Amino acid sequence: MSRPLLVDSSWYITKARQGIDPLEVLSCFAESRDIAVCGLIKMEVGRGIRSQKLLERYEAAWDIMLYIEDGYRRWEDTLALAWSLDRKGIILPVQDVHIAACALHAGAVILTYDQHFRLIPGVDATDAVY
Repeated sequence: MSRPLLVDSSWYITKARQGIDPLEVLSCFAESRDIAVCGLIKMEVGRGIRSQKLLERYEAAWDIMLYIEDGYRRWEDTLALAWSLDRKGIILPVQDVHIAACALHAGAVILTYDQHFRLIPGVDATDAVY
């Protein structure tokens, strides 16, 4: 099995705006690898969902995904990563740094359209899965 995919909010949102059901696409990817989520991604995507029924559908999908624990230790990792990036002049949104810390912890590839992740050493990010 391949490395897990941590699916960033930009990917969910872009697919939905293109008229493509992100959950259907992810169910195909799940045949060959784990699909992961963390609390911050659930919050970013969930807050933009307009109907309760659709939110419940996403929550059901997230419930069966690999959950990357993003509590105290991940926030400590986030601080360390942000601090090291800042010293290099790479100033990124804290949300992106936290998602990167979660991906690094789990050995996951980030599925995203956000270019920020490509600036973080050690993070594998892509906008396509083959």
